[in-house]
Amino acid sequence: MKKSNILKQRLLNQHILGSQFDNPDDMVRWMTAVQAQDFLSSLWAIGIRVKNACESDIEDAIANRSIVRTWLLRGTIHFVSSQDIRWILDLISPRIIASNANFLEKNLQLDSNIFQKSRKVISKALEGGHTLQRKDLYNELKSADISISDMRGLHILHRLALEGVICFGPREGKQHTFTLLDEWIPKNNTMSREKALAELALRYFYSHGPSTLQDFRWWSGLTDADACKGLDKNKSKLISEDINNKTYWFSNYNKDTDYSYPTSQLIPDFDEYIVGYKDRSHLVNGISNNKMELNEFIFNPTIILNGEIVGTWKRILKAGKVKILLNLFKKLNNEENRIIKEAAITYGKFIGMPVSVVTVNNGFKG
Repeated sequence: MKKSNILKQRLLNQHILGSQFDNPDDMVRWMTAVQAQDFLSSLWAIGIRVKNACESDIEDAIANRSIVRTWLLRGTIHFVSSQDIRWILDLISPRIIASNANFLEKNLQLDSNIFQKSRKVISKALEGGHTLQRKDLYNELKSADISISDMRGLHILHRLALEGVICFGPREGKQHTFTLLDEWIPKNNTMSREKALAELALRYFYSHGPSTLQDFRWWSGLTDADACKGLDKNKSKLISEDINNKTYWFSNYNKDTDYSYPTSQLIPDFDEYIVGYKDRSHLVNGISNNKMELNEFIFNPTIILNGEIVGTWKRILKAGKVKILLNLFKKLNNEENRIIKEAAITYGKFIGMPVSVVTVNNGFKG
């Protein structure tokens, strides 16, 4: 398998190309988790993978509780299906909580007693179906003489989310809210730890493959031993291929799909197409061999051409229009420039605005 085939299969398996999903719920469940710390970017991360989607479709899915936003894999914020949130939290949270405990107690004086008190305060404030903004929850904590200084407030919310006490609710204007998970999503779909390991691994290699065990280990945040267990339980259901001394695992889903190039997408920052893999060297061609620089692509909206990163992009909203600024890392031909502009127009349709496209750099990094 060539690098171009790896990238093509990832685009297809992540449904960035040829999406078969009509709604956000089914797409998020297929991906298992979609990284979502930048809220507006994460709406597009879902929208680019759903046929004819617009921003309101994803916000509606949040409001009707079919997808949930919370701290999840690697302790970072993700969207997850309401059908999957319980068993994934049960699987991944204990290790994250344990690994953070000493630091929080030593440096911020957040011990088990503080967390227990905070749990009672916030549960009481939210019970009965209430949703409150972060500042309101912080006020509740301060009223109970629980300090929120030095990021203590955020660490408390983070811990309670990992415990399955709270999750994000719908937005109030531009402000995010929190609610009680048990009231927002009735308890469902728990499973044994062994079954959960197998399920998480199978979902990952189906939706993110071709990928390596190390990629799965990074994405999931599991230990090496648990990541191996998850893969081992699924090897009979997967295909493997050794490329440059690395073993890639994937399913035969989309394996023989013929999709004509060229294609282009404007993907958001923190997108699964980049952040879902430990090794990101496949994504560039002669742009950079610097590992630190490759990892920086996570934090930027990127321009994808035939699966590779060829630049970054930025949006500017003004007077009901969106201007897309393209920063290209190499010279492109007329056809390549045309399909990138088509990708920009697709983004404009998603947010419901006409688009103008401006190339600010053409052929160099800056």
